[in-house]
Amino acid sequence: MLDDLLYKIKSYIPTNLFKKIQPAYHYSLSLLGALIYRFPSRKIFVIGVTGTKGKTSTTELISAMLEEAGFKTALLGTMRFKLDEESEMNKQKMTMPGRFFVQQFIKKAVKKQCDYIIIEMTSQGVLQFRHKFIQMNALIFTNLSPEHIESHGSYENYVQAKLKIAEALEKSNKERKLIVVNTDDAESARFLKNNIKEQYKYSVTDAEPYQLAKQGLVLTFGGTKINSSLSGKFNIYNILAAATFAKSQSISNETIKNAIQKFKGIRGRVERIDEDQDFVVVVDYAHTADSLEKLYEAFPNSKRICVLGNTGGGRDKWKRKIMGSIADKYCSHIILTNEDPYDEDPRKILEEMTEGIEKPNYEIIMDRREAINKALSSAETGDTVLISGKGTDPYIMGPNNTKLPWDDARVTREELNRLKK
Repeated sequence: MLDDLLYKIKSYIPTNLFKKIQPAYHYSLSLLGALIYRFPSRKIFVIGVTGTKGKTSTTELISAMLEEAGFKTALLGTMRFKLDEESEMNKQKMTMPGRFFVQQFIKKAVKKQCDYIIIEMTSQGVLQFRHKFIQMNALIFTNLSPEHIESHGSYENYVQAKLKIAEALEKSNKERKLIVVNTDDAESARFLKNNIKEQYKYSVTDAEPYQLAKQGLVLTFGGTKINSSLSGKFNIYNILAAATFAKSQSISNETIKNAIQKFKGIRGRVERIDEDQDFVVVVDYAHTADSLEKLYEAFPNSKRICVLGNTGGGRDKWKRKIMGSIADKYCSHIILTNEDPYDEDPRKILEEMTEGIEKPNYEIIMDRREAINKALSSAETGDTVLISGKGTDPYIMGPNNTKLPWDDARVTREELNRLKK
């Protein structure tokens, strides 16, 4: 409620004036939020998870491993807000919500006597000082690739924003501090240049020998063979990030194995939709060039029918042609459709994506439901339909911040059942 009130007050401040006072405004709100809720992060083990991709899956896997070990967890991220056994969907269209919400949520976790709270931390949150006055114990770095460039001005500025989260951990007043870093990422060394004494590293080689399949994967961790229902090499990285942290907490390999094998994935992240059809259907949040390519690579040896748009009208225009070219490379048939145009012309967004498509294997269907229906109705036995961009996003965002309630998985199930009739 406080966040909503402040947003309304902010709307009355002239744009030019607000740009000048913006840093002080955001910093003051972060301090005020922490003061109101009495700096609750001091009383709980706080885990931050940052990176371009894999944050949500990694936070959920960490929570699963901690719970398998008998701990109570809270989780704040893109998909949901979790307090021990209570959970509600994140409908705020923000991975890291406003300062008052975050501080209040941490306080609730303390009152619930949670042992750990896991928080997805974003570069855009850093721009607004949302990470300030959160005393962290641990930070997990997953990976970096170009994203939010228009918000930050350059890729280097984006990297610097992420590094500020590591700096916040370094300055934390907590007695025990540790960082977990994916050393296969080109930026990993920069996240290890600090005075954090406990540094844990992981690489895909730690999972060898591993096997990837359409219906899951098999990996090795600490000499233990583990079967997972998750798909794609990127999920090996997510599992390793969580497992490496779990080991830092003295959790056994057997407990880690049990947690991974019980973990059936999360909604909107390589989510398989099964209504007894004879082809594979997957809904995924992939909205960056890198994540889209990794999604497509996870389903080789079949005809791919791909439904996609370009998340966020008015931003990251540079990646539209690239997204189109990736679809062109991997997909047998491409259906471009509306996603989150905001105040931009949605057809113009898709036309810019077609600049990266060389083959005549695409069509534009503006209505997202119709696009999904077309993909499903054209699929044949053994094909793979990949519907990307929204994941669990609860709305399609339109002009003047209008919201159309939406759920890719629900709509896909409805259309699959409609085709049966």
